[in-house]
Amino acid sequence: MIAVWRRETNATAAIAARDITKSLKNPTLLIVSLIMPLLFMGILGGSLNQNMAGGLGFNFLQFMMIGMIVNSTFTGLITGMSSLIEERDQNLTQELFVSPISRYSIIIGKMIGSSFTSLIGLIGILIVAAVMGIPLGGWHIVYVFLLTPLFCLVGGSLGILFIGIVNDSKTADIGSMMLIMPQMFLAGALTPIQHSTGILAFLAKLMRMTYCIDLARAVFYAGTPMYDQIVLNSPALNLTVMAAIFVLFTVVGTMLFVRSDKNR
Repeated sequence: MIAVWRRETNATAAIAARDITKSLKNPTLLIVSLIMPLLFMGILGGSLNQNMAGGLGFNFLQFMMIGMIVNSTFTGLITGMSSLIEERDQNLTQELFVSPISRYSIIIGKMIGSSFTSLIGLIGILIVAAVMGIPLGGWHIVYVFLLTPLFCLVGGSLGILFIGIVNDSKTADIGSMMLIMPQMFLAGALTPIQHSTGILAFLAKLMRMTYCIDLARAVFYAGTPMYDQIVLNSPALNLTVMAAIFVLFTVVGTMLFVRSDKNR
């Protein structure tokens, strides 16, 4: 049993290291990860803050910063897991899937490796926050950063389910964007959704990132007067939903992906 665990752990670490090495050899990807926060927080966030955030009762840019931290990790994992489709089409994963290791070790290794690029984006968020003078909230921002592995897991599990359904890289490229954009705009990453009603409120509850963002803001605004104004659900509810999503999507997605790989 110990030998099996050691083998699976080594395999997971090797797959994660492979993805991290690929990221380091692709400086364009790292630069884009740093620039995206500038586009969203600096340009879009700055415009919204100047034109629409006057009567909110809280610092909109600080609110958006927390949403962007979650968005960067969550969507980065969806994109990273989607790259498995392209690797499979190019027969780069054949050796992995014929090796005597658990399919879950392969998926988790890929998830850990993809997290690296997502975490690089967090540096860009901090740089933009410093330049724009956005208050970081002291230790509260540290607590949010400690939660980022959870956001990576949930985003990665959604990516796993996605690649289990999609069969070719072209569809994956288009589909991943269609999966990411609704999450970004409906889950409250960029704008408040506390007063959403009807179909928008329903869609917000369906977005998996909603619960990650709400947990992050619950941690960041804990003990502040803005907590009840900003946070939607209890942290316990958010954690429960996130755990259920991760387990269900990872198991089902891995089964579907392995089955589609065998049927090629």
